[in-house]
Amino acid sequence: MFCNYNDLVYRIIGAANLLDQSTREELKSYLKGDQSLIVAVLDTGLVDSDELWAAIADHLGYEYLPSVDIAMVQAVSSALSAEVAHKYAVVPISSAPTSVSLLARDPFNNTIIDDLTLSLNKDVCIKFTDPRRVDELIEKAYGKQGTSIEAVLIDLDDFISKREEDLAGPDSADIENETPIIRFVNLILQQAVKSRASDIHFEPFEEQFRIRYRTDGALHEMPPSPKRLATPVISRVKVLSNMNVFETRVPQDGRIKMTINGSAVDFRVSTLPTQFGESVVLRVLNKSAIQSDLNALSLPDDTLEMIRVIVNKANGIFVVTGPTGSGKTTTLYGALQEINTVETKILTAEDPVEYEIDGIMQVAVNHRVGLDFASTLKAFLRQDPDKIMVGEIRDLETAQAAVQASLTGHLVLTTLHTNDAPGAVTRLVDMGLEPFLISASLEAVLAQRLVRKICPNCRRAYQPNQDLIDRLELDPSEIAGKGFYCGGGCLKCSHTGYRGRIGLFEMMVVSEELSDLIHRHASTQLIREKAIEQGMRSLRKSGARAIFQGDSTIQEILRYT
Repeated sequence: MFCNYNDLVYRIIGAANLLDQSTREELKSYLKGDQSLIVAVLDTGLVDSDELWAAIADHLGYEYLPSVDIAMVQAVSSALSAEVAHKYAVVPISSAPTSVSLLARDPFNNTIIDDLTLSLNKDVCIKFTDPRRVDELIEKAYGKQGTSIEAVLIDLDDFISKREEDLAGPDSADIENETPIIRFVNLILQQAVKSRASDIHFEPFEEQFRIRYRTDGALHEMPPSPKRLATPVISRVKVLSNMNVFETRVPQDGRIKMTINGSAVDFRVSTLPTQFGESVVLRVLNKSAIQSDLNALSLPDDTLEMIRVIVNKANGIFVVTGPTGSGKTTTLYGALQEINTVETKILTAEDPVEYEIDGIMQVAVNHRVGLDFASTLKAFLRQDPDKIMVGEIRDLETAQAAVQASLTGHLVLTTLHTNDAPGAVTRLVDMGLEPFLISASLEAVLAQRLVRKICPNCRRAYQPNQDLIDRLELDPSEIAGKGFYCGGGCLKCSHTGYRGRIGLFEMMVVSEELSDLIHRHASTQLIREKAIEQGMRSLRKSGARAIFQGDSTIQEILRYT
């Protein structure tokens, strides 16, 4: 079950009276990106680590052990294999024929008990200690997890030579359950999570089988794999995602739920028949990495405040727009968490549900049975909601249902695919929605992009050529005296010069003047000019700010704005 770890830790610290509310709020406000509130609290030294871990354990109902001797683990280390210990980030401290007690690095991952109870055929009891101690115990008891893809490929060479005929024959899919194939696929998934990849691509071509990761928006190729591995590897992925292994003629969709390095991770899987076999793409949905707190999205202070005002309104439509992969869903989840209280009934229609959020009723649309966005939205109105999220407005029927919901006293959060914030109005009109309905219901539009962030480890100042600076199309006064930065390339960023991503945002709040322009069917250009006049900061200006703060490069900003 997905939860916002920082919010949960915030509540635990408050309930245990370890820090007062103002101190907790101050610490939380300084968190950026994927920073942990636990780490921030411990770094300040304001809370003793044993007190913090004990409070977390007490909240989760686990026994807390301040210290654990390695001898205790080594005495029962045979209760787990090294592979299981590393995969789930657990070590045994006692074992009996029908039960085992484990220390877990991540006590928030409640799938550990279910998975290990089934695989070990024993009752599993979780206990808790300092997570850093768990890592030490795993390494001392089972050694380092040092297997590389290159090493596994070497082992596969021997496997291939022994099973040459099977791999070349029509029944090669039967090999997907062989140990070398299982190890190879598992390692690909583990490496993807470790590398913070958002997608994994398995691509069969005539002469090669290519595997690529998308990290920070850019694709990176893994060491080449033998072409003969394509069918068994893809079949293994289909087995894990509960697809029909023998159906290769039509696209399929599935989902994989796994624990990797102690964290619960979901993969959304899609197959596509191609000329030389099935192309498979996995979207990595790392529950522990997703930031559903608006404070963690690096939003400018003024934009963050405007979003909070909008999402707390009683009715209207709030649209987040941008291309695929621009972080729209993450922003909407952050907005939902902002209003996710006991007093508020929230319903979402998603395609599919990417992350489960406690306290929110989420519906996965199913086009095969006629459960599309429009029909789901109409059904929502009979469920007495306060706020509604619609994954995407794709057609006139959905747009009309969203407007109807907003005009009958509901706040609707949704997404569109447009290039900028003013373009959302034109897109809705092009769908067939009447301008007077848009002006009456639309509260704000947030356009966003994700750009790669300069690696902080190898960041350095440099002077770009004048042609590149001119392409920014900024006033010379805005550039005067400003510095430019780039990444030199290092091990931490895989010599790309970039590590992580930051958001660029363009927030258009619909004022009375803008509403009047929309009502009169004004052009996108007129709406844009009025919005900028009233204080809207364009994506390009947002990008310029990122350049001058040393967060990104001119090349990245020009690429996305």
